[in-house]
Amino acid sequence: MKLSELMKDLKPKPEYTGLVTADDMVLAIDTTDEQTAEVGDYEVLQLGITGIDPSLDSETKDSQYIRSGKSTSKTGTQRQFKITGDHYVGDEAQDFLLSHKMKYGTGNSVIINYVFFNALTGKGEKGKATVAVNSDDSGNAGDNAGIDIQLSKSGAAPEEYTYTSEAV
Repeated sequence: MKLSELMKDLKPKPEYTGLVTADDMVLAIDTTDEQTAEVGDYEVLQLGITGIDPSLDSETKDSQYIRSGKSTSKTGTQRQFKITGDHYVGDEAQDFLLSHKMKYGTGNSVIINYVFFNALTGKGEKGKATVAVNSDDSGNAGDNAGIDIQLSKSGAAPEEYTYTSEAV
């Protein structure tokens, strides 16, 4: 499903206050070979997806200073998304992520554009991520075929992003 289709009836309100569920969060990716799609044409990860676990891994460096002792400095942050679920053939996002190109590609060939935001507020981030397919079509007899894909920030830190109907 394209992001513009998902959001056509949703109206984010930046001033929203209240609880947020995992279902309120949207992760959408550019599935074009050229990585030049408009954000509204990004494909949403949802069909067959049971979990999107976003994480931020802060990197730090400890230094010992004369008379002031040990001090920790933050040197960077690595954004990752662990995507798990059941393989759903025909879903554009899954078909792209599980393609031969993504499973066996290296370097720049597996770097994609993404947006991740709260559908209630429209606030989130836009960046680039490296695709690593950890498992495809796993499971036991009678189970749905499972997938495990990781997206990891590539290059510069993601930009702040706010979804608006004009963005699509």
